Amino acid sequence: MSDHTPPENTPPENNVPGAHAAEAAAPGVIARGTQGQGLATRSVHAGERRDPEGAIHTPLYAHSTFAFASTADLLDVVEGRKSGNLYTRYGLNPIIRSLEDKLADLEGGQQALAFSSGMAAEAAIFLACARTGEHIVCLGDVCGGTFELLGVNLPQLGITTTFLRADEVSRLGEVLTGRTRIVFFETPSNPTLDVFDIAAISAQARQAGTLTVVDNTFATPVNQNPLQHGADLVIHSATKYLGGHSDLTAGALIGGADLLAPVAMWRKNLGQVIAPQAADLLARSIRSLPVRVRAQNETAAALAAFLAAHPRVRRVHYPGLAPGEAKKIVEAQMRGAGGMLSAVLDATAEQTAAVVDRLRLFAIAPSLGGVESLITQPITTTHHGLDPGERARRGIADSMIRLSVGLEDADDLIADLAQALDAP
Repeated sequence: MSDHTPPENTPPENNVPGAHAAEAAAPGVIARGTQGQGLATRSVHAGERRDPEGAIHTPLYAHSTFAFASTADLLDVVEGRKSGNLYTRYGLNPIIRSLEDKLADLEGGQQALAFSSGMAAEAAIFLACARTGEHIVCLGDVCGGTFELLGVNLPQLGITTTFLRADEVSRLGEVLTGRTRIVFFETPSNPTLDVFDIAAISAQARQAGTLTVVDNTFATPVNQNPLQHGADLVIHSATKYLGGHSDLTAGALIGGADLLAPVAMWRKNLGQVIAPQAADLLARSIRSLPVRVRAQNETAAALAAFLAAHPRVRRVHYPGLAPGEAKKIVEAQMRGAGGMLSAVLDATAEQTAAVVDRLRLFAIAPSLGGVESLITQPITTTHHGLDPGERARRGIADSMIRLSVGLEDADDLIADLAQALDAP
């Protein structure tokens, strides 16, 4: 449970459908206990319920609404005295509730909320916690959509953001004010793979009465659990590694019940809840998450080592190769270095594009975290809309490539990179 007080005007939790706590299964439903078990076991079993018909996993209920035997039964759910299903837009649908219990378990949180996208989750937490005249701090590099949300959309509502580069973390104390409501950052970050000390930043933010929200998309719960290091909330673009098959769009927010209750109201009234069909696909994907991510960790490490030794590569950004203080942070808070890396080539933007175009196994595409390997130049996709001068200040070079490493054989991926880099 967070030490922070929820935002003012927060209604009681039992009046916010969709902010349910993990609970016992309904009569006739077998809930699977996972307390004290390993991550792979929990990925398969946490949150799952076998219904009376014998479905081995929680079934997909493609329903918008659910019926009750009596008005009293309905009011018990509406007013929070009993758990139950009510209306899918509220998140009160069996597969959504099951998925949220699984997500909370994997991140070590009290509760989770599932969203239609990662950006929906970000928007909901920012709007729930910050008001006109209040302030957010964003550390390091983030995805282009987050830059736009914080730098363009929220200022229209009178909510401002101070952006600090990765090398400016020491200035955090200077920019925190009595109006600061959130310190937000990705670790590792997109696309420079910078790592941030979650414990140190969270402690500084807590002392200032500010929430710490960590985007754990790149690391996943396999490699890192920010709540264990003092973060208040964890956010995911579940489209990426949690989904893992490039066939769904979703987001997730995990943390304490007191913090999620007001966010659930925003999700409900903005219509941001995940669709049951996407929730079902996401629950399916999470069951294989540890196997996928651990394999991607291993292959990405091999590719990072290959690129670091290649004469056409100036620099490789990968947590497994982090030097100095960054290496200490990785060792303290990460269990694996992840499947994402970026490299700066000794080339122009046009020459870099030619290298990318010669690749045969890597698909040229945005997004990440799937079973297939992807490559992109941040200047053409994720950070295309960022001012070129700001990109340069952040080390996002025109010759940078970002790789999302899939489940192909490492030797085949290395051979593909070699032929693309070595071509005259």
